[in-house]
Amino acid sequence: MEWTEQERVRRESLARLRELGIDPYPAPAFPVTHRAQELTEAFSDGVEVRLAGRLMSRRIMGKASFAEIQDGAGTFQLYVNRDELCPGEDKTSYNEVFKRLLDRGDFIGISGTTFTTQTGEPSINVRELTVLSKSLRPLPAVKTDEHGVVHDAFSDPELRYRMRYVDLVVNRDVRRTFEARSQVIRAMRDAFDRNGWLEVDTPVLQAIPGGAAARPFVTHHNALDIPLYLRIANELYLKRLIVGGFEGVYEFSRNFRNEGMDRTHNPEFTVLELYVAYKDYLWMMETMEQLFAEVCTAVHGTTSCMLNGTRIDFTPPFRRVTMRDAILDHTGVDIDGLDEAGLRAACAACGVHTDASMGRGKLIDALFGAKCEGHFVQPTFITDYPVEMSPLTKAHRSKPGYTERFELMVNGTEIANAYSELNDPDDQRARFEDQLQLSARGDDEAMFIDQDFLRALEYGMPPTSGVGIGIDRLVMLLTDAQSIQDVLLFPQMRPETTHAPA
Repeated sequence: MEWTEQERVRRESLARLRELGIDPYPAPAFPVTHRAQELTEAFSDGVEVRLAGRLMSRRIMGKASFAEIQDGAGTFQLYVNRDELCPGEDKTSYNEVFKRLLDRGDFIGISGTTFTTQTGEPSINVRELTVLSKSLRPLPAVKTDEHGVVHDAFSDPELRYRMRYVDLVVNRDVRRTFEARSQVIRAMRDAFDRNGWLEVDTPVLQAIPGGAAARPFVTHHNALDIPLYLRIANELYLKRLIVGGFEGVYEFSRNFRNEGMDRTHNPEFTVLELYVAYKDYLWMMETMEQLFAEVCTAVHGTTSCMLNGTRIDFTPPFRRVTMRDAILDHTGVDIDGLDEAGLRAACAACGVHTDASMGRGKLIDALFGAKCEGHFVQPTFITDYPVEMSPLTKAHRSKPGYTERFELMVNGTEIANAYSELNDPDDQRARFEDQLQLSARGDDEAMFIDQDFLRALEYGMPPTSGVGIGIDRLVMLLTDAQSIQDVLLFPQMRPETTHAPA
């Protein structure tokens, strides 16, 4: 392996530490008493502390120096005096180890006493210093422009996504995004648990990729000698549990779809799905209004947040617009009663691309996506979807040809998708057979027929409402992120063709 000059110097320091009898990767634990943030927030002089983290900077000033340590909570200033660190005749720990052999990014543990410097800086007077892990690659340097403004030198998006472990160290604000993601999931889980709904797990490897219209990833099970599919959705399994007698189940599901990648799509993504018996989509709309207000408050302390300079307000109630009215308002096209040929002509007149594989449902979806979605910035329920767009949804109780379905749109993007669930097994079988015809026309996203799911429905499923919420897109909204890659710790990347950059 070819090393850079900095890597070579660090490896020489590593060897020298070992010559001095210092293990650069010691086994014993280093118990800490405090973290940087709590020391900063409740600082007082004269407190004995033990702190561990990365050495992020040093200012060498002869017999005394200042340094900065960074742990998982923040940073704190260290004061390192040669004679206090090395009270005896041997000054090696200061003169050689601290001044020469330690580098930015090394993990160290310190013990000492808090005090305030003459310039008013909270600090720790270090009496003991332990090397915990030697860093063999240099962290990206921080740059300061001619105006004294500090710029991070690790801002290339591809490098940041590929080397998230470096991004988290040098770009501390990135941590806030993933802390917010955890708050979102925790707030949802708390809300569902308060209602007595059960969190469950369903299979990731499935014999039939059901529950959504999407292109699956295919793998092979050697022992059974059968093809298997990575989960595109967990809906059909959760509804099996409703058949089995659970009255409320939910799952934070990692799903996989073998489709394009862009600002809002990653092939691996997280969805929350919730199913509650004896409810319908009208109840679910009210439930989602309360949930999104609660989740936004958990992250921001209020029911609104800023996104691209616009304040998004999750205060209930949300606006409600039918799919038919949304398309009529923004295109002048009334989809009610239009057959496939009429819809294809309407798409052409609106400049919306179509192809021969697209049936009536996909034509309506293309028209809505191209001409309507972007207009819904504030939270809006788009309701009452045509039956061709919703093969798992109960027929509308009063609008023939439509279903009891809604999607929650925010900032022109779908965040949640919900139904009054179809529980008529004969109707469901007919819908699946319609999907087979679309598949024969070349629609590679058409649903498979899941015979076991149909068998489950024949045992009886109570009236049920279900919802799926895109966790990644929701976190994008709540953190003002511009790309889905910004809210995934390890987004999918094309494999590197060269050695990873230093």
